[in-house]
Amino acid sequence: MTKIAIIIGSTRPGRNGESVARWVLEHAEQRTGVEYELVDLKDWELPHLDEPMPAAMGQYVGEHTKAWAAKVGEFDGYLFVTPEYNHSTSGVLKNAIDYVGAEWNNKAAGFVSYGVFGGARAVEHLRLVLSTLQVATVTAQVGLSLAHDFENWALKATPQQAAALTPLFEQLESWSTALAGVRSAQDEDAEEQAA
Repeated sequence: MTKIAIIIGSTRPGRNGESVARWVLEHAEQRTGVEYELVDLKDWELPHLDEPMPAAMGQYVGEHTKAWAAKVGEFDGYLFVTPEYNHSTSGVLKNAIDYVGAEWNNKAAGFVSYGVFGGARAVEHLRLVLSTLQVATVTAQVGLSLAHDFENWALKATPQQAAALTPLFEQLESWSTALAGVRSAQDEDAEEQAA
């Protein structure tokens, strides 16, 4: 079964990310043939990147890095729930992405963002970062406006926003499933070269 992480990309006290992610999960759980799981960066003790070797080398030494790599590696795709801070994503999300390398490769990602302008610039930045990690990002996305989709900092998503989740899920699920074949073919090639 295709497995997709909903990654909460903020650890700020009083954050909106958790309520947004739980709203996404509530709708995702109605889907069949796919499993969605919340992954809250608040639950992962990832200090500022402290690995001596670049993540692309795959030579992780920290136990926190090894645990994070195992968690990232469990999934076929990712749905990033990101705030927009200063025309970009959060530092904690960028740090978590930078920690590991191959575990992200040849997988798919989608985005639900929030901010003054719906978090559009955070998603734009994330698309660039993830492309370097060989993550295919889908075009459908949901952007929640702090001015229109929240009331007293509480999420009040409209039916239109909920409906916009459907094409996002559909694209993310189909790409995540298709890319499993790419990873499988690469594994077979690596086995042949090692033999």
